[in-house]
Amino acid sequence: MTRMIHGVSGAALILCAGLAATPAQAQALQDRFWLEASAYWPNVDTKIEVSSVQRPDVGTEIDFEQDLDLTDRKTLPAFFAGARLGSNFSVGLEYYSLSRKGEQVIDRDITFDDVTYPVNANVSSKFTTDVYRLTVGYAFLRKENYEFGAALGLHATDFEVKLEGQGSVGGAASSVQARKRDVLAPLPTIGLFGAWEIAPKLTINGRVDYLSLKIDDYDGRLINAQAAISYRFHKNIGAGVMYRYVDYRVDVDKENWQGRVSYEFSGPSIFLQVGF
Repeated sequence: MTRMIHGVSGAALILCAGLAATPAQAQALQDRFWLEASAYWPNVDTKIEVSSVQRPDVGTEIDFEQDLDLTDRKTLPAFFAGARLGSNFSVGLEYYSLSRKGEQVIDRDITFDDVTYPVNANVSSKFTTDVYRLTVGYAFLRKENYEFGAALGLHATDFEVKLEGQGSVGGAASSVQARKRDVLAPLPTIGLFGAWEIAPKLTINGRVDYLSLKIDDYDGRLINAQAAISYRFHKNIGAGVMYRYVDYRVDVDKENWQGRVSYEFSGPSIFLQVGF
């Protein structure tokens, strides 16, 4: 039996005001518009727990990398676009995605959405995330070679998780059971950003976000930090390296299900940028 339930709707978490990290990734301070493509190679740690309202205490915290053999390293393509609106305002949009599949003979009982997969069962799994980030920033301090400011932002993550294998529901006979969950979790953020052109054509920048927020049936937390250095080897073309850390958690307490998604990844990336 397969069951699909859409969890956190796009309107579930209010797009409330907050300060976010810089909407600019690693653009030169003189750019008015910029595009960026990067290859991000993070170390990933994924933990998920799903239980029903009828049995809220029956649900296993599953470590997808250890319990279900999902790879903890994978290259993610990422894309970013931004523009300056006047001398101090800027807007940016980012997207990246990660999809992984695994198959494992599990070494303990796992209960997911009322299905118990027993020890030694062969369980296949899939975990996919699409991350969308929108920010509108304001630089409080801005000179020819540096800037510092804050921004309003939204960090939205679309999670999809699926388990399938021999399992039982409520003590019934074992049979092939599949469960799938979709969760769209938008979170506003608060943070600061800065950039400094330390030498001609060479720019360093960084940003940090944080927000912990409870709204109705949802309790979310987001920590995001990154630092980058880029070199503009042509008037309109540059390249650089960046390190990024993200710690993302959403607790759900709905009428039809309860659970948690905990998602942490960190690692380096290389990028190519075009600005004008």
